[in-house]
Amino acid sequence: MTTYIALLRGINVSGQKLIKMDSLKAMFEAMSFRRVRTYIQSGNVIFESDDNAAERLVKAIEEEIARVYGFDVAVILRTEEELEEVIKRNHFASEQLAEGEKVYVSLLSREPSPEAIGQLQAYSNDIDEYRIIGREVYILCRKSYGKSQFSNNFLEKKLRVSATTRNWESVNKIVEIARS
Repeated sequence: MTTYIALLRGINVSGQKLIKMDSLKAMFEAMSFRRVRTYIQSGNVIFESDDNAAERLVKAIEEEIARVYGFDVAVILRTEEELEEVIKRNHFASEQLAEGEKVYVSLLSREPSPEAIGQLQAYSNDIDEYRIIGREVYILCRKSYGKSQFSNNFLEKKLRVSATTRNWESVNKIVEIARS
């Protein structure tokens, strides 16, 4: 049995693609996933499955969301162990952050090409800092994520992959829930 975290992209934002978490939980349970739990309204679902084929799970979840809710939602999937590794690889230590700085992680559907990563370097600046490690982009926002150049849409466009972004506190809380 594997514990997975499904991170839905772009739901419940600005009144768009509205999904209640109790409804989403019920949908996952109807798909025969076990120990289904959700965390906050941004579409974080922790569940267990015997299926070890991540691509098949993503496709099934995306298709079921489209069937049940009538719109497309990209799903980024990680195992509990993979999300624990995301925490371990964070270059921006929380205890070293200056007042007002925050860390975000954009979780990517797949590893971006070396060419795409190289092109992203042209957008480096003094306001925000980022590190790409595998299928994650760690972003240190010195002002606010809302003012960051490295928004989810920007990263998707430049890296040519689907992505969903979570703040550092949410990533840690999701792992805590998955462990329990």
